[in-house]
Amino acid sequence: MAKAHGERFLQIVDRARVEIRECTIEEMCARRAAGDSFLLLDVREESEFAAGRIPGARHLGKGVIERDIEEVVPDPATPLVLYCGGGYRSALAALNLKLMGYTSVISMDGGFRGWKERGLPIES
Repeated sequence: MAKAHGERFLQIVDRARVEIRECTIEEMCARRAAGDSFLLLDVREESEFAAGRIPGARHLGKGVIERDIEEVVPDPATPLVLYCGGGYRSALAALNLKLMGYTSVISMDGGFRGWKERGLPIES
């Protein structure tokens, strides 16, 4: 079951969502099927990533993404799709990357939880 989120946390997520681009799980799948090139980043905790992830995802946790993104993704025009457990942490991470000058960042709403609920493939 998903963790209940605090009111102030949800308020900052809602503010971030106004400033970023989001996609649905279905839109991300359609982009993959169409052969679109983008880097899929899992911003969950390392233990969450180790337990299961979307195939092809690279781990760059929300706690270190701002510190490490320039080394991992030096070109700020690189298309990025971020996901977390449900779409909240990825929205916050997407906003920070946008503030850092990354120009093609999308947060996948629904996250890994929504991916699993649809029965889509998972790597472990």
